[in-house]
Amino acid sequence: MKIRFNRLQTRLTVLYMGLFGIALVLVAIAVVTAVTSSAHRVVRDELTASGAVYNQIWAGRSEQLRQGAAVLAQDFGFREAVATNDEATIRSALDNLRARQKVDGAMIVGIDGYVTAAGLNPDEASIDTLYAGLESGRLDAGVMTIGTGPYQVVAAPIMAPVLIGWVVFVDALDVGQMQNLESLSAIPLNATVATRATSGWRDMAGAASPLGTLLDRQTFDGAARAVTTRTPEGSAMVLARALPSFDADAPAVLVLNYPLKRAMKPYEPLFLALAVIGLAGLALLMAGTWVLARGLTRPISALDDAVHRLQQGEHAEVEVGSTDEIGRLAASFNLMAGDIRDREARLTHMALHDQETGLPNRLSLERQAAAHPGVYVAVVGVDRFEVVRNAIGYDSMAQLLSALGTRLGTLTEGSAIARVGGGTLGFSFAAGDDAEAQAIAEAICTQAETPVRLNGATVDVSLTAGLARAGKSLSGVDSTVDRAAIALDQARAARRRCSLFDAASYGDPGGNLSLISELMAAVESGDVWMAYQPKHDLRANAITGVEALMRWRHPRRGFVSPDLFIGMAEETGHIRPLTEWVIRQAITDQKVLAEQGHALMMSVNISGRLLSDEAFADFALNEVATSGADLCFEITETAVIDNPELALAIIDRFSAAGVKVSIDDYGSGLSSLAYLKRIRADELKIDKAFVLALDESSRDALLVKSTIDLAHSLGLKVVAEGVETATAMALLQGMGCDIAQGYFIGKPMALKDLVERLAEPAAAAAVAA
Repeated sequence: MKIRFNRLQTRLTVLYMGLFGIALVLVAIAVVTAVTSSAHRVVRDELTASGAVYNQIWAGRSEQLRQGAAVLAQDFGFREAVATNDEATIRSALDNLRARQKVDGAMIVGIDGYVTAAGLNPDEASIDTLYAGLESGRLDAGVMTIGTGPYQVVAAPIMAPVLIGWVVFVDALDVGQMQNLESLSAIPLNATVATRATSGWRDMAGAASPLGTLLDRQTFDGAARAVTTRTPEGSAMVLARALPSFDADAPAVLVLNYPLKRAMKPYEPLFLALAVIGLAGLALLMAGTWVLARGLTRPISALDDAVHRLQQGEHAEVEVGSTDEIGRLAASFNLMAGDIRDREARLTHMALHDQETGLPNRLSLERQAAAHPGVYVAVVGVDRFEVVRNAIGYDSMAQLLSALGTRLGTLTEGSAIARVGGGTLGFSFAAGDDAEAQAIAEAICTQAETPVRLNGATVDVSLTAGLARAGKSLSGVDSTVDRAAIALDQARAARRRCSLFDAASYGDPGGNLSLISELMAAVESGDVWMAYQPKHDLRANAITGVEALMRWRHPRRGFVSPDLFIGMAEETGHIRPLTEWVIRQAITDQKVLAEQGHALMMSVNISGRLLSDEAFADFALNEVATSGADLCFEITETAVIDNPELALAIIDRFSAAGVKVSIDDYGSGLSSLAYLKRIRADELKIDKAFVLALDESSRDALLVKSTIDLAHSLGLKVVAEGVETATAMALLQGMGCDIAQGYFIGKPMALKDLVERLAEPAAAAAVAA
């Protein structure tokens, strides 16, 4: 089973188990501590008691031996034998007494240090130590090391009547004697006698004592104290009681040792029982807590699951199974979920419907198209929407659109009609191909154009439709509704009842959004350059001027039409820096041409948006005055319409400063003789639309001839652009035109090519072109 610790049920169980476990551990520590302390106290008391018992045994044994030795020492015959050195009698008496006293050895130590021994053979060092102790009178009973083992030694003086020696009994302190002592204890302790030699403490077998370090730290002042220490077998309680020793430099101690592991062994069943009870209690608590926590957390888990489902947009309710706080919380959640569901339904309806008309909106129509790939989406627009809305008001316009929606729904056999924009409605329908879709849309528009009765008045309605087929488009416009709306604009521009979305004519407006920033960067990097189209003087039969034209070869798009980027520059306000760059470059190139012997007038196109810019006029006049350039500014006649007074004033400033002014594209717009009369111009350029068909249309020839005569009568030179044939050039020369410009004379070319072109004879150049 996988345990999830982020669940409340698990956390409650773990919490209570942890608390119980801590309490259990504390109880166990208290019990173990108490039991251990009690066991240590019992062992310490037993060791102390055993030490006291041994002390009494030692004293009793010593007294017994002392009395036995005293009896022998007071025997008249024995004293006489000692005095006469009757060694046979002495040995016989010693052997007899040793057997009766059950000791390991008996000795007679003379006042002169002579020793007669029976039962053991002491070495000289032992005899010297014994003699020194007896002679000093310091003690008559104690421990002495003979050979490698400790012995209990008891002496009695021999008086005859003065001191002539001592009767000495020697009894080995061996394992048997220690076992007798161990048998007297209530606990199975280990007893031994340790003596300190030059190489350290030694036990009864002569081996190094494992308790030597502890014995070195002890102070043997007669008060024996049990201490806890580490032994090779583990922790043990040790009591060391000092014994009298004939050698002051080699003290002897009685060591009582009891391993604590042995002391704790009787309590092991108790500890095991405590552990079993603790584990059983922990398991019981875990089971009980788990069941209890499950009962508490089940409704909370149900609420949590319902919250997650509600968060994912699903409808969720929980069962109310009690009247406590959790039950009331569940009831409140159900009420909240119901409110959220109702509010979500209202929000969804609002998101998919137009608030004014109650019709489905653009998003709803887009979803319909996405759900049915291959259907056609039609966006129907009310023509002259602003005029109609301003005439009937916004509220009535909403009623009109709602009525049209109802009508279109009937005509489309129940299709959902959506309001796409201010004056546009949309719907989807199925058709076999584009032609059928256009025919259906045109028929629906025609049938829906019957007048609408609103508030007692009749409103005439004219409709235009745009079509797009649902599905992925390669035009960059992914939205089917957007393509249909664009098709509506295309239909109105073409003055057609219905149009299908034309990606080719739409182009790439999205890509053009970054065109101006790329253009300004291209100006800095040199990717934009100047081309010059020659202007041929028909009277002098020579090229006397050029028109400066911007050219841009984009690294990704290739050649970009000037009509595109110049128009966007005008819309975005970047036309001024571009024009200033053209003026500077034209002045620079004019100087280059002059240095090579070609004095040409430079014609620069000036946007109509700049004719109301005083700052630009100041810049242009300053550049001309500083450089002494011979420039001609070409402007369109319609450029003065927006702000005629300011535009005409700036043109007058140009003319007064010696800058030629040319009226460009004359005849292509709304030409006005009134403006023509007011503009102080030096030149008039006839639009190429009239010149291209000059050799084919007598009407165009008549218009061109009359324009030339009109311009000459106003004192203006005439430039004909669009000259592409020798016939057109000959006709213009016969009509009295002053200057010809067109592909027959020369295409726009770079400065280097222009220099080569100017080096050719005028007649040969014209033929070559």
